[in-house]
Order: sequence, then C-alpha cells, then structure tokens
Amino acid sequence: MDGKTPDFYPEGALVAVLTTQPLDRALDYRAPEGGCFLGAFVEVPLGPRRVQGVVWGPGQGDYDLSKVRGVSRVLDTAPMRDEMRSFLERAAAYTLTPLPAMLRLATRAPGLGDPPSMRKVYRLGEGRPDRMTEARTRVLEAAADLGGLALTLGELAEAAGVTPSVVKGLLPSGAILEEESPRDSPFPLLDPDLPGKALTDDQAAAAEVLRAGQSAGRYGTVLLKGVTGSGKTEVYLEAVAACLRQGRQALVLLPEIALTAEFLTRVEARFGAKPAEWHSGATLTERRRVWKMVAEGQAQMVVGARSALFLPFQRLGLIVVDEEHDGSYKQEDGVLYNARDMAVLRASMLEAQVVLASATPSLESWANADAGKYRRLDLTARFGAAVMPEMRTLDMRDVALPADRWISPALARAVTVRVEKGEQALLFLNRRGYAPVTLCRACGQQVGCDHCDARMVEHRFLKRLVCHQCGETKPMPTACPSCAAEDRLAAVGPGVERLAEEAAALFPEARIAVLSSDLYGTARELKAQIETIAEGGADIIIGTQLVAKGHNFPLLTLVGVIDADLGLQGSDLRAAERTFQLMRQVAGRAGRTEKPGLALLQTYQPDHPVIRAILAGDEESFWRAEAEARRTAGMPPYGRLAGVILSSEDVQKVFDLGNHLARNDAALRRVGAEVFGPAPAPIARVRGRHRVRLLVKAPKGAALQGALADWAGQVRLKGDLRMAIDIDPQSFF
Repeated sequence: MDGKTPDFYPEGALVAVLTTQPLDRALDYRAPEGGCFLGAFVEVPLGPRRVQGVVWGPGQGDYDLSKVRGVSRVLDTAPMRDEMRSFLERAAAYTLTPLPAMLRLATRAPGLGDPPSMRKVYRLGEGRPDRMTEARTRVLEAAADLGGLALTLGELAEAAGVTPSVVKGLLPSGAILEEESPRDSPFPLLDPDLPGKALTDDQAAAAEVLRAGQSAGRYGTVLLKGVTGSGKTEVYLEAVAACLRQGRQALVLLPEIALTAEFLTRVEARFGAKPAEWHSGATLTERRRVWKMVAEGQAQMVVGARSALFLPFQRLGLIVVDEEHDGSYKQEDGVLYNARDMAVLRASMLEAQVVLASATPSLESWANADAGKYRRLDLTARFGAAVMPEMRTLDMRDVALPADRWISPALARAVTVRVEKGEQALLFLNRRGYAPVTLCRACGQQVGCDHCDARMVEHRFLKRLVCHQCGETKPMPTACPSCAAEDRLAAVGPGVERLAEEAAALFPEARIAVLSSDLYGTARELKAQIETIAEGGADIIIGTQLVAKGHNFPLLTLVGVIDADLGLQGSDLRAAERTFQLMRQVAGRAGRTEKPGLALLQTYQPDHPVIRAILAGDEESFWRAEAEARRTAGMPPYGRLAGVILSSEDVQKVFDLGNHLARNDAALRRVGAEVFGPAPAPIARVRGRHRVRLLVKAPKGAALQGALADWAGQVRLKGDLRMAIDIDPQSFF
C-alpha cells in the first residue's frame, strides 16, 4: 500500500462507516458481496437497528474482528465525492460540530435507500377527441407547446388553465397519453444562450467581470453591492449562464422561501426552464429527486435555502448568496453554521466562484472587500427610470398620540395621498403578533410562558398567546393567571396585527394586507399573498422584516417605518449594523418603477448616528465608522468570538459548570483568548431548561477552535447538562 486511501473495497474488506447516529467515531464493518466504493451510501446494522451511513475509508481494525458485522446493502445512489467528504470534515472542524451531525445535513433527503418509484405523466398523443371545447383546445395547445415533454396531471392542467378532469377527458381518444415515468427524473435543460434583459453600462461591466471569473476556472469571491432595484439579479444570472456554458452546476441561495416564486419566474424567462428547488416548502418526493439529480449532474441549477449548500453537487462552479447580509443564513440550532461563510469554504475547495449580493452588505463582507480578499463591484443606480426613494424622519417627540395609537398624523396623511392616487403604502413594524406584552392591570403581572423566561405574545388573529422562544401556545385567558382577576388583562405595545387594526380604523376604504411569516400555514399561501400584493391586490401593506427581503411591489411608493428606534435598544454588538441594513432595505421597497418613492421614519431619536447615517445615504462613512469602532474594541471582523451556552433543568448545575470552565481557562489563555461570564443568558430559561452563557474573545489570528476543543474537553457532561459552542455568533441569546 502506498498510503493512499483505496477507491474500492472488495468483499470482506474492513471499511469504516460514518453513520448519522450521535457517535464519536466511524465504525468498522465488512464490505458486502460485490464490494463497495469509497463514499458509498450504505445500510449497516447498529445494535438491533439498521441505519444509513457512508463508507469513509479503511477500517481501523482496533475492534475484535470476530465481532465485526457486515454492511447490509449498498444504496442505489451516487457515492459521496472526495470533495464533499473533505468539505464536511473541514466544516465540522471549524464549527466544532461532531462529524455525524454534519453528515445528517448532507443526507437530508427522504428515501435515499428506496427503489425508484414511478408516477403518471401526460403528453400529446396523435388522436383527436370526438368533441372539442375551448378548455380541451387549451390542453392540446399547451401539450403541443411542450414539444413532446411529459408533465404531471397537475402541471399540465395548470399550464392549460383547466381542471385535471379536462385533461383526463382527453385520454380515451388518445389525444393525450398517460404514461408511467420515474419520479427521480432529470430536470429540464437550461439554455444559457437565450437572450437576457438589456443591461445598463454599469450592469454590463459588472456582468463581464463575473463572466471572466467563471472563465478563469479559479476560486474567487465577489461582493456585488448594488442599491435596491439596481438589477443585481440580472447581473449574477449572467454569471450563472457562463457557469452553465462550462458544463458546471450553479447554486443560488435565497434567505427567504417566499422569494422563490418571483425568482424562479425570472430564471425561467432567462434560461427557458425552471431550476431545481431545495427548501422546506418542497415536498419530500421533490427533495429526494433534487438530491439524486444533483448527485448525478442532472440538475444544472439549484435555488434553495441555506441547507442547499450541503447537496451532493457533481461539478459545482458557482455559488450565489443573495441578500448575503441576511441573518437567516446563520443556523441557530443543531449545527451552528453560517451559510455565507460555508459557501466561501466550499467554493475555495472546488476552484469555484462565489458572488455575495446585497444592497447593504454585512460588515464582515465589507471588511473582506476593503482588505482586498474579495473583489467588489458596485451598481450605484436603479434600473431604468426608477430612482432611489427620498428619506425623511418624523420626529415623534413632538407628536401627542393616544397611548393605543402608533401612526402619526403626518404619516397618515402621506398614506392617504398615495392610496388616493391608486398607489400602495407599506407600514413596517418588526414585531409579529398583536401585542408583545399582556399585562394585568390588577396585579401588574405580565403573562409569561410556563416553560421559558419570556413574555407570551398575543396573536389576536389566532386568538392565542404564543411564546416566540419555544412555540408554546395557549388560548387567550379571560382572567389573570397570577391573581385570577377577571377582565383586567390589557395588551401593551404594538405588533403588526394591532397596527393593521389601527390602519383599518384610519383608512376604512383601503384594502389592507398583513405580511408576517406566522400568519400563513404553508409557504404556498405566503407566496400567493405576495403575488396578489404585487399585482395590486392591496392598498396598504402591514409587514415585518419579511417585506424587506427582496420583494418587488411595482405600485409601492411610500414606506412608513413605525418604530425606527426598535433595533437600537439593548447592547447587541450588531445593533447599529442591523438597524442600518433593515431601514435601508425596507425603504428600498418604495419607488422601484417610474413613480418616485418616499420613506418616512418615525423616531424619538432623530439625532442618533445610525438614523442620521440612514438619512444621509453615505453608506461608506457608516461602514468605516462602524469598522473603526469594532477594530478598536477587537471585535469581529477584527477579532474572534465564540459563544458558549450551558443548559440544564437544574440552574445550580449550569452555574457550577460555568464557573468551573471560567476558572480553568489555561487552554484559552495560551492563544490569547479571554473568557467572560458565566452569566444568565438574556432569555435565561427556554423549554424548561436554564441557560447560562459564557463569551470567549480572541485575537483575529488565534487558533481558537483547537483551544476551545481542549478547554471544553476537560469536562464530561453528565445527566441533562448540555453545552453548545457557537463559533462567530450572530446573536447573543
């Protein structure tokens, strides 16, 4: 043996199989009859069960060989590539995640071991029906337009604008044929040579840089910074086209599932077919198909949420992270990773390109571009006749509003003017539900969650109280849970539902739509509502941060921010950055066509540096000031942080463990790191578990992961004690 890991293991050879079970190592098994390849997906016995795993390499042989069991079977799917195994190992090492947990991210497709299943599909036949109707004609025309391509019953009916029964009525005559087809079928080919939209000079120059990056065949990351409405999507779709021409696959990550419908339409217009979709709204059958076709190279482009980064691409050449600043790219439970950073890691291992697109980039990406690690491309003007909205503050210190009202008279007048013109207005408040606090006027107690140290939020549309930490819900009480006083509970503060109630009273003739993620049972319902609004189906939109994520409402010309100060409260490291990003993104929803837009920010702090920076529009000055403050404090991106959360049902146990770790920090001090805490987490109890937080701060170049592993490894967690380490935390809860 020359030390190189073999690619094939003959029958009976000892192989190491990494399973998705919470074990600390790969396990030895005997290769099955016919042998197996390195990276093969297999089913193996584990105790009384059979579990799935991946052949990770040769067995260690450090176990009683007479007791080594055999691999049960090799699954009928493409083996995991060397690159993917290396990526998972490096991602696991960076995030301090057990490798089996990382493998679970890469195998989140149902039924990988199932045999191929079939489904009925329909295409144009040669027969003619005895009787023609307008609906039947539409079906035959739609089928003919597909050029022999087969669709499911629902897809053909939707394409023709008829009910499924109309399609089935054409089967007896042979005008439409019904056939069996594998569910895991290749995706339609995308045509990169179809003409795209005409680009402005700025867009064309940026697109040429991205195309050149693809042609170079080397790793590179580009920060594509463009004002809202500047056409960043059309620019990076040209990079996708260049990638497809090379025969490589492209991945576009989006921060919000509700964005996919509009984006897929744009992709179809550019390339002649829709790409594969990967997100929680996709059916289990479709997720399996996407996973398998990506692995076989039969899906050229994937549009998905952050977990799409762990799909088994065969020849990935481009990753686009749209709205790269968005906090939803950070996974906050289970495996704690940032998809933006992992995208850069994966691309660097593949000699692939990364495009980070945003109107308001994260300070991390801005700093990397400023330091020359990323190339930066700027789009400074909106596409076509559209111009950036005018931005003004409404000083709320001089406004005498009743205690249960939040829309100022000036904002109400501005809304009235826009609605009377047939335009749309958006009222933005980043609080879900009806009211954030329910207070008893008899005893002063606030209604809290039984399992968390958090207030329950009234959701009046649902007629329930909801805990936004653990998801616990309960019916709205009529009596105080603390003192039993009847009819003394009062809603305190506004949420979007309460704001909608106020808007309905102020504008009784207006059509009002509320956009908040918790009001829609499915992603499909949310998409439908967004499409309805974009087509003019509402006069006033009441929305949370969901509306800031890239939506295009052509009739929207006024944005009113109800509480521009909300994100500035507290001591969050990223409070200024996030408020700046959110306000600029929300304001950018206005005036995206030829009608000029206006953004009005209600604030009690009009002289706050962040509010002044938002109005001035001098983004570079804001980023430089924010960067200098972070650099002086040694905070990210000019220093390193790791958050450590200890939890248990016994509060004393977590404090004892936290104090022990804080006292025994030699492993951290060796790399120049400091430990702060332990202290109760801001929300100290979640789902009945008490939570204590420590914060580890280190210099930028410190070998922090190894030091953290040594430091945490000095203790054994017993009973219900848990420890979670978050490298590069985005929030501190």
